[in-house]
Amino acid sequence: MTATTNRPTTAPTGARGVVETPTTTIRPKKPILAASGGPTRRPAAAAHLSDADVERLGVELDAVRDRIIASRGAKDAAYIRRVIRVQRTLEVAGRATLLLSRKKTAFVAGTAMLSVAKILENMEIGHNVLHGQWDWMRDPDIHSTTWEWDFVTPAAAWKHTHNDLHHTWTNVLGKDKDVGYSTLRMADDQPWRPFNILNPAINGILAPFFEWGIAIYDLELEAVQNGEKSKDDLKKDLKALGRKVVRQFTKDYAATPIAAMPFGSGKQALIGTFTANAIRNVWAHSVIFCGHFPDGVDTFSEEEIEGETRGDWYIRQMLGSANISGSKLMHLMTGNLSHQIEHHCFPDLPSNRYHEVAVEVREICQRYGLPYTTGPIHRQVGQAWAKVFRLALPPRPKALPKNVVNAPVPPRRPVLPMVASVG
Repeated sequence: MTATTNRPTTAPTGARGVVETPTTTIRPKKPILAASGGPTRRPAAAAHLSDADVERLGVELDAVRDRIIASRGAKDAAYIRRVIRVQRTLEVAGRATLLLSRKKTAFVAGTAMLSVAKILENMEIGHNVLHGQWDWMRDPDIHSTTWEWDFVTPAAAWKHTHNDLHHTWTNVLGKDKDVGYSTLRMADDQPWRPFNILNPAINGILAPFFEWGIAIYDLELEAVQNGEKSKDDLKKDLKALGRKVVRQFTKDYAATPIAAMPFGSGKQALIGTFTANAIRNVWAHSVIFCGHFPDGVDTFSEEEIEGETRGDWYIRQMLGSANISGSKLMHLMTGNLSHQIEHHCFPDLPSNRYHEVAVEVREICQRYGLPYTTGPIHRQVGQAWAKVFRLALPPRPKALPKNVVNAPVPPRRPVLPMVASVG
């Protein structure tokens, strides 16, 4: 499967953007963006912008992307190769240390190194390589078509649901299934169902087993039930998932513990690898929820994307994402998804360049009067979890305006006597 830039195409001048059959497919092609004009109704946060304003904004952001594309080079390539070397060194050292994990210090050190290695592989390397960020290097070992990451869901399945669907239809209710992952209620506009009362419990289980939740989600079982995905395709996906599960289990829960048995550390090595996976899963879950569900992140209706121009598409990415503030180490460990806004605007740019792009994107947001949602990770995680609890409850009925509630009751009109007609 070839990676894409996740940027919709622009229709010929004069054409109106049309989203292809929005109610009939979960596997849409990229929408055709209008060359001019705008949607029937823009999101509230962008309602003050004219069509001309939005067009200028799109041109400015395209220029930012084009400049980074033109300046990619040896320094960027050296960065990703260095991160891969560090990650592989940590993984080998962590697994080797777990061979002696009968000793508490070795267990803690080995588990910690393996946890960091898995986080780096999943966040800064795997996620970004699979977006095609490093395809320009023409290195067959660091390419979106060849990389298989340390996650139970196969790379090809994830690239479809994440790159092709989520990044195209960001936060569009009914089209972006990442809003709640087809299980959680994560937007006020999503209808409440009785099982949503389990939101907190489901999310609590999802966090340490996040990779398994994503693997099930990537099967698109809802699409199979709706007849939008064939059972043959499901069988192929299940076989691919089965092969990947065997690979992951062999590496984590067979090879490492068996190698530790001669040292009397088999049980501890098994627990250490399980713990490392759980730590990585909780971290990935937290980072992703911080980027999509804290206060200030918008969702959109299909009406709001009909007739989108390039500028409108950029605006939806910015309003539908949130950043995490922090240090260089924070950015590295989040896979630079701490720059979620920039990542959604430019998913195929090298992740190490997002920090410089963020300065320009934030300035553009300020000039055009658009919100730029960011905050420390503890606040973003807290807000995301607060939303999980709040939306588990059924929505309260909307109160009537005061002038309606307190309006005087008009006097009843007297009943007029009936007059018999004269024939």
